[in-house]
Amino acid sequence: MASSLITIAGRPSSAIGSPPRNLHLLLPSPGIGHLIPFVELAKRLVHQNLTATIITFSDLSSHVQQSLLSSLPVGISSVSLPLIPLDDLPANAHVVTRLSHMIARSIPFLRLILQNLQKFNTRIVAYITDLFGGDTLSVATELSIPRYVFFTSNFFYFSFFHNLPHLYSESGGVHHTLSLPGCVRLHARDFSRSAIDKESEEFAWMIRHAKQIDRADGIMVNSFEAVEGDAAKFLKERGKGKPPIFPVGPLTSKVELESKVDCRYMQWLDRQPDRSVLFISLGSGGTLSMEQTREMASGLEMSRQRFLWIVRAPAGSDASANYFSAQGGGRSELLDFLPPGFVERTKDTGMIVHSWAQQEKILAHEAIGGFLSHCGWNSTLESMVNGVPMIAWPLYSEQPMNAVLLVEGLKVALRPTPQVEKLVNRDEIAEAVRRLMEGDEGKEARKRMQEVKQAATAAVGVEGASYMALTSIVNIWKASGL
Repeated sequence: MASSLITIAGRPSSAIGSPPRNLHLLLPSPGIGHLIPFVELAKRLVHQNLTATIITFSDLSSHVQQSLLSSLPVGISSVSLPLIPLDDLPANAHVVTRLSHMIARSIPFLRLILQNLQKFNTRIVAYITDLFGGDTLSVATELSIPRYVFFTSNFFYFSFFHNLPHLYSESGGVHHTLSLPGCVRLHARDFSRSAIDKESEEFAWMIRHAKQIDRADGIMVNSFEAVEGDAAKFLKERGKGKPPIFPVGPLTSKVELESKVDCRYMQWLDRQPDRSVLFISLGSGGTLSMEQTREMASGLEMSRQRFLWIVRAPAGSDASANYFSAQGGGRSELLDFLPPGFVERTKDTGMIVHSWAQQEKILAHEAIGGFLSHCGWNSTLESMVNGVPMIAWPLYSEQPMNAVLLVEGLKVALRPTPQVEKLVNRDEIAEAVRRLMEGDEGKEARKRMQEVKQAATAAVGVEGASYMALTSIVNIWKASGL
């Protein structure tokens, strides 16, 4: 690759090479959950004969992120911002606080990237960031670059996020229920976790980010009108002076990332009957307590249903240092955080995978009949595009809101009820699994999810609503002189 014309803090970046004359810059906030939809957006831009560069944060690089970036197709490049020290923050600082500080402290380096590109006669057609990157929009404004926000979640959460400053103004906020236009009613217990404690630093950051979003020239949302038509319609018609909103989803990963993870689970799935396996995965950051992990295991065993479980060491345990000892035939010897004898007793119906697996590939397998998920939006969209009904198990962030949308709005998911101190006991888990996999509720949820699948496919297909929305943005850029 040609030597770079861009420097970051005085150091050359080898990722970009000689920059093209016209370029779209994308800055997702730290974390694989934000990076994946940005990569998919970049691919859609390349499909329309555009070029893109993704700016990443070196601080939170992972094997999965590195594999994803190394697999980028022609037309997409990446560059990493320098390490941003955060050692002055408390060790227990909330993730929203940490990533917000990281992005704010990266602004001088971001400005340098943009200035150097312009210096070498590159026209930056658009600068695109996400909901946590509002502070960086000022850099684009300063350099006369069109500014866009790619909201990687849904219209339900966008409506909540956008209204946050108003909801928690002098009136003191919402304490019981909230009815946003076009959205299912929301109880306070299901509010986004970072928007609950009004005295916290993460809440102050959320208010700041919400106030910034209308500074964009346009907002793309990773959802589609077939599942959120009323909310999308209201937000698109919210009045003059507001940036236009474009539903462009579902944008989901279709890449089989390189990984050293044993893929015997796919061979195991090949031997199972169609729609007979419950897939359990709580996302890249999802862990359960020791007690809840054991209740989950016991509930799965009691359900007598087939399952494929992506297990992580319980929160606060030291088991992750010596997690599993692989055995033949896909079996594993467990440590002390699972019930004694669990793996042996369930060897004919279940399989346990350590830490990570190719989720999008698993959900596309014909053997998968249900998905117990943390309801992260990426995972939710992957379940939708494959027509897999869900058991909602939200953990943090906006996941409880997503669960409400899935259970009460779309009716494509079931949600077990916690009993004492937010613990879902084994009986409730077993009952929810049986209801989804073989009950009438599960059959209805599967039928509706199949309809969602068809709508999702149509939305991003040629002349689909989401495809046309993204095309309209591209046409705006082309009309501006691309």
